Amino acid sequence: MIKKYLFTTESMSENKKYKVEVRVWIEGTDGAFLGIGKIWLLENIQKTGSITNAAKEMKMAYRQAWQLVQEMNERAESPLVEKLLGGKGGGGARLTEAGERAIAVFYEVEKRIKEFAQKETQNLKF
Repeated sequence: MIKKYLFTTESMSENKKYKVEVRVWIEGTDGAFLGIGKIWLLENIQKTGSITNAAKEMKMAYRQAWQLVQEMNERAESPLVEKLLGGKGGGGARLTEAGERAIAVFYEVEKRIKEFAQKETQNLKF
């Protein structure tokens, strides 16, 4: 015996809620330039004053953090991070104005895109 089942999409969809999720990154001509991971690295450098300590905060190898900083500095119009020369207390690193601006611009772009996605979520019906 073959049983036939009939489901109405109307009754099923009344209980369904959908959401549009987005992940933002900024690409240059040579690939990904800035994403949330690099932004977190910049924020940790700003907070700790050191690439070493920023890497530790993120449970990342110093070498990887340094390579990411170098890559960002090379790909940006002007460096985002500058190393401070060692002295009595040792060296360090700090964000340049461009680095601070990169964080602000990234979060502003991300906010606007997420607001758009939230508005689109209200129109989802399947």
